Amino acid sequence: MTSYFNSPLFGVTLTLVTFLIGKFINQKTRKAIFNPILISALIIICFLTYFNIDYETYNSGGRIISFFIAPATVVLAVPLYKNIRLLKKKWMPILIGITVGSLAGLISIFILCKLLGLDHTIMISMFPKSTTSAISMEISKQIGGIPSLSVFFTAVAGIGGNILSEYIFKVFKIDNKVSQGVALGTASHALGTAKAMEMGETEGALSSLSITVAGIISVFLIPWFINLLNI
Repeated sequence: MTSYFNSPLFGVTLTLVTFLIGKFINQKTRKAIFNPILISALIIICFLTYFNIDYETYNSGGRIISFFIAPATVVLAVPLYKNIRLLKKKWMPILIGITVGSLAGLISIFILCKLLGLDHTIMISMFPKSTTSAISMEISKQIGGIPSLSVFFTAVAGIGGNILSEYIFKVFKIDNKVSQGVALGTASHALGTAKAMEMGETEGALSSLSITVAGIISVFLIPWFINLLNI
């Protein structure tokens, strides 16, 4: 059994099985709170803790799945192509929306961290939370944050957006497809885009576009924001 745990097959199997369990629970309950990724993560954490398995042992197989995430994003180009006319027509409000959304995220983090008295390092590690994990790690390194913490906050932002987005749209009566797509992609990156794809093709296309643009903007916006406030 120990030799199996040390095999990359263990990480791949555990990840796939727990995700299928999460997906089954989500389909049965039809509740957004029972997000398959959230359930999968919780089960994996409990499993590794109970059997005292080191994270690196698990990740020898888990990183194999992570490797396919980047190539899989190429699929997002399909809905983008199908909605190219909409993008050309509304490129200016879309760009402004992504920029304002990215800036609003930084301001809210700054205010909340100051109110709660959180450590400076935690605060700057939280700034890249709305970009993808790969981008958030690199930005975190550049601004003096803790990359592993940034990845954690990125995961929270993604799962939170995936779970809460529909409720937020209902409460604030946001029913415009473009607005929904831009909001999900800007605030919750890939996991938000997964939700957007469930909502519709237009939402998915705008969300996938927003991930890329928000990532590029954040690379320049976050250092500028830190220098502006002398954080």
